[in-house]
Amino acid sequence: MRITFLGTATSIGVPVIGCDCDVCQSDDPRNKRLRSSIFVETPECQWVVDTGPDFRTQCLRENIRHLDAVLYTHAHMDHVTGFDDLRRFTFGADAELPLYGTEECLGDLKRMFHYAFNGENRYIGYIKPKAMVIDGPFQLGTTEITPLPVNHGRVETIGYLFTKPDGRRLAYISDCKTLSPEAERLMQGVDVLVLDALRFREHPTHLNFSEALQLRKDVGARQTWFTHFSCDVDHEKAEATLPKGVGLAYDGLKLDL
Repeated sequence: MRITFLGTATSIGVPVIGCDCDVCQSDDPRNKRLRSSIFVETPECQWVVDTGPDFRTQCLRENIRHLDAVLYTHAHMDHVTGFDDLRRFTFGADAELPLYGTEECLGDLKRMFHYAFNGENRYIGYIKPKAMVIDGPFQLGTTEITPLPVNHGRVETIGYLFTKPDGRRLAYISDCKTLSPEAERLMQGVDVLVLDALRFREHPTHLNFSEALQLRKDVGARQTWFTHFSCDVDHEKAEATLPKGVGLAYDGLKLDL
C-alpha cells in the first residue's frame, strides 16, 4: 500500500490569499499546501480520500489516471468541491464511480450536485457517481476499511482505518477535535497514524499540536504524521519540535506500508 499526500492544508490553503506572514511568503516547497487529501494505491485498486477544490491540480501533479473509488470524510467545502472533476474517471456511458460516505455526507453531496445523482445526465464524459452508504467496515480489493467516528464541530465526520491482509494498519484522520471511544479502541497500536494538527494554538474544532501529540500517545501509534496545517505552521521549525516517530506531512510525500 502506498499513500500519497495530495494536499496537507487547512480549508483556505497555504499560502493564504493576501497574507504576508513568513510561511505564506516562504520559499520552502513544504510550506506550499493544497487542501488536504490522500491517494491510496494497492496492487488490486486505488482510491482517494476527499476531493477538495484543488483536486484537478493534485491529479495532474501525481499523474492519477484511474480511480476505483472515492472515500469522503465529511461534506465541508474544502473536502468535496472538486467533485465535478471526477467526471474524468467516468467517461464511458455506463462507467460508474463508487463514492463512500456517511448517509449525512452523501445526502449533502446529492443536494449540492443534484445533476449528477438524479439519473438524467448519464452521458459520455459526464460524472456518474454510485452512492455507497458506509454502515460498517467494507473492502476495497484486499484492504479492509473501517470508519472511525470523530468529533469535528457540528458536522458528522469520520476518519478511516486501512487494514492490510498481513494485519498492518494505517489510520487517516484529517479533521478532528476528539476521538470517539470506538475510534480510540479500534486504533490502539496502529502502525501509521495520519492526524489533524492545525496549529500550536487552541482551536474549537481541530486538534492543535499538543492535543495531537497526546492523542498519538493515547492510541500507541508506532509512527505518526501530522497534516491539515494552517499558515501558523512553518514546516522546518515545527518539525524540529517533534519527538521521535512524529513527522510533518507535506504535499507529494509518499508512504509505503
